[in-house]
Amino acid sequence: MIRTYKFRLKPTKEQIEKMEWTLGMCRRLYNSMLEQRKFAYKRRGITLNYHKQAVELPALKKEIPEFKEIHSQVLQDVAKRLDKAFQAFFRRIERGEKPGYPRFQGKNRYDSFTYPQAGYKLDGRYLKLSKIGDVRIKLHRRIEGKIKTCSIKRKNGKYYACFSCEVEATPISTGKQVGVDLGIKHLAVTSDGEYFDHPKYLRQSERKLKWLQRMVSRRKKGSHRWRKAVTMLAKCHEYIANQRKDAAHKISRYLVDNYDGIAFEDLNIRGMVKNHHFAKSIADAGWRMLVQFTAYKAEWAGKQVMEVDPRSTSQVCSECGRIVKKTLKDRTHRCSCGYVADRDVNAARNILYRAMGYDPEPRYGKLELNFF
Repeated sequence: MIRTYKFRLKPTKEQIEKMEWTLGMCRRLYNSMLEQRKFAYKRRGITLNYHKQAVELPALKKEIPEFKEIHSQVLQDVAKRLDKAFQAFFRRIERGEKPGYPRFQGKNRYDSFTYPQAGYKLDGRYLKLSKIGDVRIKLHRRIEGKIKTCSIKRKNGKYYACFSCEVEATPISTGKQVGVDLGIKHLAVTSDGEYFDHPKYLRQSERKLKWLQRMVSRRKKGSHRWRKAVTMLAKCHEYIANQRKDAAHKISRYLVDNYDGIAFEDLNIRGMVKNHHFAKSIADAGWRMLVQFTAYKAEWAGKQVMEVDPRSTSQVCSECGRIVKKTLKDRTHRCSCGYVADRDVNAARNILYRAMGYDPEPRYGKLELNFF
């Protein structure tokens, strides 16, 4: 099983210049290889792949000596990254989705490079990177497992090292299952009646974001003051995203620690955000992030996450199976069988039952027959 650890780097001014130069050269190579693929297919009808382009790298180094200043496996990973982009392009075509042909990378769109197998080494408080030097690293937690790859990532002027490690699962059984209903009023509600509030971080920072966006729009594009405003806006968005991630990590950790089986609705979030009344609230909730975080934590702990059909989970009575029509403003589920509960708890119970393959019996039908 692969697990990724992310640590903050503290490079010197010279090391920052070297990493920026490396990113620029990798971007240049990526764009050149993309142009080569387009030319080969349009003019000659030849389809290039990773291996055909990777074997040309030694000759490229002779033609352009600057590439000798970059570790060979970093250059190979650039070719592999482009190949993955084309594989995803063809996969989307097969599925009938919007293809999204691989695009040329601009200066601010290529923000990472990877050492797949060699070229890096952890040595105490330093990370030794081939062709760059010993970079100070903040190891805030212990790395478990065997390190497979090391990626250097730039984000909003900060640099991070991401280690992909191969670890063994450590299953801890609790013998309990839970259904989780995702919503806007509450981020998550469990079938056991536990509520996790929706922090609404985007709503809280909306006033500051509007102020920063006006600042960007008023300044001359490309100027020093414009770039400074763009950086401030990007950092504000990053802070909100980190808040959302923190909430998702805490909820997912609680669910995985306390339950062996966790069931969510298989929501069509892409379609739901087309509703302009709820789009911002849905995006701010980060439902997909919560499901993904829970899934990978559950896999690491030897547990299971399931996604079930979301149809009528709020309308069906989880006690007797009867359909009880409700509008969005109706927050309490009341059924003629006598079961009364919060509508989200009722939905969470239905989600759990569907994951277990259990359908509540409609007892109300038998009662009606007795009157005739």
